[in-house]
Amino acid sequence: MGRSGKLPQHIAIIMDGNGRWARERGLPRVEGHRRGIESIREVVRAARELGIRYLTLYAFSKENWGRPKREVNFLMSLLSAYLDSELKELEENDIRFNVIGRVGDLPPGIRKKIERNISQTRNHKALVLTLALSYSSRVEIVDAVRQLCRRVQLGELRAEDITEGEFSKALYTSGIPDPDLLIRASGELRVSNFLLWQISYTELYVSEKYWPDFRKADLIDAVEEFQKRERRFGKTEPEESGVKRLSLTSGALR
Repeated sequence: MGRSGKLPQHIAIIMDGNGRWARERGLPRVEGHRRGIESIREVVRAARELGIRYLTLYAFSKENWGRPKREVNFLMSLLSAYLDSELKELEENDIRFNVIGRVGDLPPGIRKKIERNISQTRNHKALVLTLALSYSSRVEIVDAVRQLCRRVQLGELRAEDITEGEFSKALYTSGIPDPDLLIRASGELRVSNFLLWQISYTELYVSEKYWPDFRKADLIDAVEEFQKRERRFGKTEPEESGVKRLSLTSGALR
């Protein structure tokens, strides 16, 4: 891949399309989820190889608890197996495991495995792999507000001292930089209640592929597209940058 542009430090991915992938092939939805695990495995390895420092995967939303019980149970069993099967690879590849979301919603056995994986990989430095589980960005923001309110009530913090930085530290993602690149699989054009605060200036990339078909080459395509973009964070580009401007009166946008 082209290395002329800067690599994103943090990539977040909305892994969407497992059910549609299965339906189009006449398979049960659970087969889409099973195949999606293969994509997770390959993308994590690819991110490690590319030198990405943070990878956050939207694995299970709070809204997903409303799916049919049989599907939810299968997803929990798949998650449980994944936490066991991938621990060795995390350790061998210097990958630190992390989870964000309402972890207390998860079954006790899964919570124990999460704690184990976090503990056994806590000193790893090559890549931080974060799974968003029972996650809702709106709930995360409400939880952050509650935390800050408690600190104000206890006298630990003055209301006028609540800054964007203080608010960020109260989020589940405290200590993790905001994503540089958000990838969404399946061609859908929405962010689905994922990292709403954190993606204020994140570059967005939509892949038409369903998540079970998303592989290393697709991650590289997204990174190469990111490298072509000029990130201005709300500022104007320098006059000497040579960037061609489009005039609304010139017909260039027709």
